[in-house]
Amino acid sequence: MKLASHRRTRIILVFLAIFVAVGVLVVRLGRISRNGRREILTWSKSHSLADQPTPSSSSPPQDNSGSVLSTPTSSTPDASPALPIPEGAAPNNLIIPVAGVRPDQLHDTFSESRSEGRVHDAIDIAAPLGTPVLAAADGTIVKLFYSERGGITIYQLSADNKFVYYYAHLDRYAEGLTEGHFAKQGESIAYVGDTGNAGAGNYHLHFSIAVISDPKHYWEGVNINPYPLLKR
Repeated sequence: MKLASHRRTRIILVFLAIFVAVGVLVVRLGRISRNGRREILTWSKSHSLADQPTPSSSSPPQDNSGSVLSTPTSSTPDASPALPIPEGAAPNNLIIPVAGVRPDQLHDTFSESRSEGRVHDAIDIAAPLGTPVLAAADGTIVKLFYSERGGITIYQLSADNKFVYYYAHLDRYAEGLTEGHFAKQGESIAYVGDTGNAGAGNYHLHFSIAVISDPKHYWEGVNINPYPLLKR
């Protein structure tokens, strides 16, 4: 009787041990699965916002400019009419921000692809080294910034605080230009260059326009195509 009782006790203990082990395994697998999902979400967010600063960041994002200025062909986007931009969703009466460039010399590079799977989200305006870069509209110079991609850059806030104009690959700033300066439309604020990842000798202005909701976070906005606005 005692022997049978001991056997039953051992069997019960073995089953309990197996039950506990299975329970621990299930809990650990659940944690691994949840952690894996967290890591995937974190990776996705960090890559999709790779060039976007957090609200506490003191530095604006780098631009999406590519390393090579594309040579337009008949199949480039500017070969077909640009989509209309809703009234009030874009600034009016802009000027081409490079001295001496005519509307018919512009090419729509807004939707072109760039390295690392990026979209350009800007227009490239070719011009000789040192050509004056002009303020496209009235507005305050909110940031003079050097980025790895954009090189020497300028962020200008529109007078109505609705848009940000971004000028990149500059050779240098206009003499005396400072943050806080209110630039009048047509004022020389910089000079065309090839800084950042433009490529040596690939002189052009990378110009973008973003619609913003908070002037204090001027680097957080939605890019709109400058091409149809400058072709008017």
